[in-house]
Amino acid sequence: MIDLPVVPSKEQRQRKPDWLRVKLPIGPEYKKVRKLVDEYKLHTICQSGNCPNMGECWGAGTATFMILGNVCTRSCSFCAVKTGRPNEYDEDEPRRVAEAIDLMQVKHAVITSVNRDELKDRGAEIWYQTVRQVKERTPQTTIETLIPDVRANWEALYRMIEGGQEVVSHNMECVRDLYRKVRPQGKYDRSVEELRRIKEAGHRTKTGIMVGLGETEDQVFQTMDDLLEVGVDVLTIGQYLQPTKMHLAVDEFVTPEQFATYKAVGLEKGFDYVESGPLVRSSYHAERHV
Repeated sequence: MIDLPVVPSKEQRQRKPDWLRVKLPIGPEYKKVRKLVDEYKLHTICQSGNCPNMGECWGAGTATFMILGNVCTRSCSFCAVKTGRPNEYDEDEPRRVAEAIDLMQVKHAVITSVNRDELKDRGAEIWYQTVRQVKERTPQTTIETLIPDVRANWEALYRMIEGGQEVVSHNMECVRDLYRKVRPQGKYDRSVEELRRIKEAGHRTKTGIMVGLGETEDQVFQTMDDLLEVGVDVLTIGQYLQPTKMHLAVDEFVTPEQFATYKAVGLEKGFDYVESGPLVRSSYHAERHV
């Protein structure tokens, strides 16, 4: 039996603290990126995931591209991306992504995707072709790929990560004890195993978790230990924000001081880099993680 998201009443909803306020996306660079994304019929997790940093990142001329459509086969209780039966994937998408990245003069590109569990190869060939075509068109561009859970299809995983990207990321999303509630179609140990295989394949490895979902400090520290055991290099920690009233409710707004503690402990434990803060998302300041 799957625990359904708790929908709070109007009185129960917490007001966002001041440290979670963000600027509205404006400015010429934002408009330029928006125009290119629309013109090339591309999807970005910035839009589909309601990212609070879209204004800052797009204003700086960067974006996280989402390939393989904008409909996911999973129904995670935290995620704003649409769930359903995806359309056929577009084989021309790798070319369009590469051309857009070239026109945007992106120095570091982040590429992610929805889950495509219905595909035998989980979309691995489109992943490979996208990375290869970006590298061929703009070899100076470094790439981070934020890949989905392949459901233990390790052949698909290896195809996804052999295109020449500098960083491979796969998000854990939350601590072990909250998986059934937050990520019911995922498995904590399976994602840890995916990260282990990525590292053993010789890649700089990265993952991210959300807090404010009801986890304890000790559970966050245990997650850190599990990740370090399989060689994860970079960890991001950010505040969970409820996308709509139908999604999982925020349990608490974690203070900036607590995020600072998580960063200090993570670095002390042995991560190369820890990005920890209320508005941190997995691709936030990703250029620093290369």
